[in-house]
Amino acid sequence: MASTTPYDLVAIGRVGVDLYPLQHGITLDEARTFEKFLGGSAATVTVGAARHGRRAALVSATADDAFGRFVHRELLQLGVDDAYLQTISGGPPTPVTFCEFFPPDRFPRWFYRYPTAPDLLITPESLPLQAIREARAFWSTLTGLSQQPSRAAHAAAREERGRTPLTMLDLGYLPAFWLDRDHDADAARAEARSRAWEALPYATVAVGNLEECELVTGESDPRRAARALLAAGVELAVVTQGRRGVLAMTPSEEVFVDGFPVTVVNGLGAGDAFQAALVHGLLAGWDLARVTHFANVAGALVAGRLECSTAMPTTAEVQALLSDVELADGAL
Repeated sequence: MASTTPYDLVAIGRVGVDLYPLQHGITLDEARTFEKFLGGSAATVTVGAARHGRRAALVSATADDAFGRFVHRELLQLGVDDAYLQTISGGPPTPVTFCEFFPPDRFPRWFYRYPTAPDLLITPESLPLQAIREARAFWSTLTGLSQQPSRAAHAAAREERGRTPLTMLDLGYLPAFWLDRDHDADAARAEARSRAWEALPYATVAVGNLEECELVTGESDPRRAARALLAAGVELAVVTQGRRGVLAMTPSEEVFVDGFPVTVVNGLGAGDAFQAALVHGLLAGWDLARVTHFANVAGALVAGRLECSTAMPTTAEVQALLSDVELADGAL
């Protein structure tokens, strides 16, 4: 049962099951064995926040099926409140995502969400509006705007929350969510850009990789992209660039952090770990340099692990690695 105490983080969006092959460097048709994990960016971000000791809840939906039961069980075991995870009967199944692993930078995914998925069927009437309004941080992603009725639900959540501090928009763009019979690649990108600009006036924090920020702002330079996001009204713009580092910018401050060296196993969960750590640091009131360094290392840690949700690091794990680096650099 959900607590009456405000959550540190409420996230809305995608949830499902990741089925990852245990053989790497080969295609799915050659893979022999798989392991299942809790998946979906919104779910993973809440797990990441919980690993940092934050009270987190997920607003989403599954089907009334075996994978749906798995999702509920895993969320609870990983410390996330599932009180707002709906179960939708008679509709599409809980989605499954497959991936191939070609480290360090190629991880093609296949989303089995046909013709839609339960997490895109959440409605404005089903939202926990009080929890969304009172949460210390609220997180949503661009993919939740790709279909109705999810798009309307996200709009209702934005209206309820307004521009409350730490209202976060993930600019993650997954083409498979936008491509349909009415949208070729260019039309899909244009639609996603339009939906992002509808959501940005409500966001105080926007986060995306360079390609995603370019899609939204039209700017391929990280600093120009960050400035464009600030001009849209956000108070903190973060542009991640993988091994090339992270740029974080406010109207009065700019921080750039070099990429953290890691042997990449799976790059798919790094962004979620980064954003969960960003939530933790911002809630803790850390300065921009500290929170950016912390989030950068959290993302790198997960990039060096196979899974996403259960790979989310604890605060102690991140801090230990940061301390090692500071000692090596002579900073302490």
